[in-house]
Amino acid sequence: MAATGNIPAVPAEPEQAPEPEPQDDDRPDRPNGPWDVSEVPDPGDYLDLGAIRLRPRPGMDLRLEIDEASGQVTTAMVQLGGSAVQLQAFAAPRSMGIWDEIRAEIAEGVTRQGGTADDVPGTFGRELLARVPVHTADGRTAHQPARFTGTDGPRWFLRAVFHGAAAYKAEAAVELEALVREVVVVRGSEAMAPRELLPLRLPRETGAPEPEQEERPSLDPFHRGPEITEIR
Repeated sequence: MAATGNIPAVPAEPEQAPEPEPQDDDRPDRPNGPWDVSEVPDPGDYLDLGAIRLRPRPGMDLRLEIDEASGQVTTAMVQLGGSAVQLQAFAAPRSMGIWDEIRAEIAEGVTRQGGTADDVPGTFGRELLARVPVHTADGRTAHQPARFTGTDGPRWFLRAVFHGAAAYKAEAAVELEALVREVVVVRGSEAMAPRELLPLRLPRETGAPEPEQEERPSLDPFHRGPEITEIR
């Protein structure tokens, strides 16, 4: 609708002190990956899972988690060397990253459930070292270590959650960190709302039909669906 009358002048913004330069340990470390598909146009022997492409490694066990309601593949879980990492990719705004915001929300959710979450500098920039409450088979509550990392890319966000010894021992995380650094994210050109899950699928070589893409899950780190083993 066209505006009528005089357009009021926009008041000048007050001068602000320049923002301090980020410290080295606060900067996301994307010069060494994970990568956007535009940066790795020919991924060669990568495993194509749709929005995420993985380079297979000896001894790697890949499990894909599926949402029961929609049949949508939601998460890629890689087990390697006695530890595991969960991978999910999401749409993000073109103009800004979302990891700072999401990290705060995850920390709040963990502490609200009775766990702890420490925001610390790490291999991929700021990350959360958490102790997440879980229920044991005998009905007791225990605390499971989990390490949440995030990478802001061009219009996408990749979350990696480390489990097992890789969640709290640097030497145990080396192989999985290298795997995450080699991840290639395929954002696609479709218009998507920020935080919308980028669709995953079964590897193309399985010949299985792609699941229908209906309702997509949120960034809730505590929800897990059924798992199917694809590669060992």
